[in-house]
Amino acid sequence: MLNQIIFGYFAVTMISLALIVITRKNIMHSIVYMLILFFHIAGLYLFLNAEFLAAIQIIVYAGAIMVLFLFVIMLLNLREELRKSRFAITWPIGAIFVVLSAVMIIISVFGNRFANVGNVKISDIEKVGHTVAVGKLLFVEYLFPFEVASLILLVAIVGAIVLAKKEIK
Repeated sequence: MLNQIIFGYFAVTMISLALIVITRKNIMHSIVYMLILFFHIAGLYLFLNAEFLAAIQIIVYAGAIMVLFLFVIMLLNLREELRKSRFAITWPIGAIFVVLSAVMIIISVFGNRFANVGNVKISDIEKVGHTVAVGKLLFVEYLFPFEVASLILLVAIVGAIVLAKKEIK
């Protein structure tokens, strides 16, 4: 019962914080709420006995990614963006994406009731440890998706620099 209460706290808090992050007008407030969200995600990982993932969550996301976000925000001219009306034209498109995302989540939750669990057993993980098991899976079986994700992040960084570059007249 206590486990369900703790998990419910994390679930409700993380969903609330995610909604707060995307609805704040002040970007610095959004970043602070995102930082709190990252710490709650790390707390959920600790609750699930994934200490390595919790440490990575705090080091990589709460540390490095938040610094990257702050750097990009400082590079962009946000005063001009704040003057524009937000969500004036694009809210119907956003509503369609929200509905489609909700449908996909419902299909994935209720459609995979009898899916195969995985080929790694808990006893195997306990023998080698969580960190070694995650490392083997990440750098052996899922190396290509890992590298694709790193390239996507690289493209995002280059895109942020291009957006922040001032035009020379």
